[in-house]
Amino acid sequence: MANRGEVLAELAGEVLAVERAHPVRVAIDGCSAAGKTTLGDELADLLRGRSERAIIRAGIDYFKRAPELRTAYPIDSPESYYLDMWDYDAVRNQLLLPLGPDGDRRYTAAIRDSSARTVLDSPVQTAPPDAVLLADGAFLQRPELDDYWDLRIYVHVGFDTVLRRGTARDQAWMTSAEEARQRYLNRYIPGERMYVAEVHPADRAQLVVNNEDPSTPIITRP
Repeated sequence: MANRGEVLAELAGEVLAVERAHPVRVAIDGCSAAGKTTLGDELADLLRGRSERAIIRAGIDYFKRAPELRTAYPIDSPESYYLDMWDYDAVRNQLLLPLGPDGDRRYTAAIRDSSARTVLDSPVQTAPPDAVLLADGAFLQRPELDDYWDLRIYVHVGFDTVLRRGTARDQAWMTSAEEARQRYLNRYIPGERMYVAEVHPADRAQLVVNNEDPSTPIITRP
């Protein structure tokens, strides 16, 4: 069984093998607490050591819509989380389209802080033609975004793991572990079940990383 370093090396090789006439846009997709951001950060560090290409990191959590604009569904509902939280127009127009075919490569990596309450003064940057974008987040294979990725990596864990890891992580900024647990049971997990049922992201991604045991993740291909 491969250890984490070996799996990251294999992923790095897969990313560098993608050839485009524009920056390569990689989605690191998956449910809450699957380990997407950690995987993206580690993969970025490895790629910077193996290649002279510019590696761009972006988190789609920094493209959320302001809470007061999420009016289509009750704010604490699974539907609001799944369908109304992210500003997909901004993700496309400010990040993915500029890095794609015929784009000017002038991109913005974030528009709001992770709470979405504060607008960020993020600079517009220009990517080299051979840059690699590693973007992590939930719901990245939704129809609004799916056409704009050059490689899709889905980080898989079961919903029991989502609940356990998410509760342990989010209790730090919530009032208690029980409040965090209820947030996952009533909002995040039902919303993510909708995504899995409608989009089948693990079947559609080019690479799936089973991250139940982060020390020994397993790569599969649908």
